[in-house]
Amino acid sequence: MDVLLLGASGRIGNRIADELLDRGHRVTGVSRSGALELDDPDLVAISGDATDSDDIAKLATGHDAVASALGPSDDKSPEILTEMMESAIEGLRRASVDRLVWTGGAGGLHVGPETRLIESEEFPDEWEPVARAAIDAFEILSDADDLEWTYLAPAAMIEPGERTGEYRTAAGELVADEEGDSYITMEDFAIAFADELEEANAVHTYLGTGY
Repeated sequence: MDVLLLGASGRIGNRIADELLDRGHRVTGVSRSGALELDDPDLVAISGDATDSDDIAKLATGHDAVASALGPSDDKSPEILTEMMESAIEGLRRASVDRLVWTGGAGGLHVGPETRLIESEEFPDEWEPVARAAIDAFEILSDADDLEWTYLAPAAMIEPGERTGEYRTAAGELVADEEGDSYITMEDFAIAFADELEEANAVHTYLGTGY
C-alpha cells in the first residue's frame, strides 16, 4: 500500500511510519520541514502544508490511503485542527483518494451513557482547548460520507513505551482497564493504527484504543 502520512515527524507519526514500513508499505512522510529521522528505502520525506488543500491534493495523488498524525504545534492555536481537517478532506476528494485514518483525541469518547471524557470531573482544564478543537474536527469529518474514514483515538494517557502488540478497541468509548486507568503506549497505538488502515474494520467510526 502507498500511504501518505501527514504529521510524520511527530512522536506518534514517527512510530506510525516505522510500523507501516516494517509491514512492507511504502510511506510518503509529510512534515513542515520535510526532514524525518527514519531512514528506509520505502520512505520518502517531503515538506507540505497540512492547512493547504491544494498541497494535500497534490501530495495525496497516486496514494492508496492518507494517514494523519497531525496535531497543533506549540506555536499554533488548537483551532488549527479544524482547518487541517477541512484541508485534508478537500485534498483527498481532489486526489480521488477515499481512505483516511486520522489520529484523533480521546476527549469526545464516552465514559458513561451521557458523559464524554471531556465532561468528566477528572479531565484536566489545561487539556480542554485541544480536546474541544479535536471534537470540532471530528464533527467535520463525520459529515464526509463519501470518504472511508476512521477517527482513531488513543487512551486518555499515551506516551512512549513498550511495543507489546496488545490493545483493545471500543467504538465511541474510552478504553480503560479494571482499575479505571486508560493508557496505551505510542508503540502499541501505532500497531492499532496500522491494523485499522489495513483492515478497515471501523469505517465511519470514532474508535477508542487502550489496554
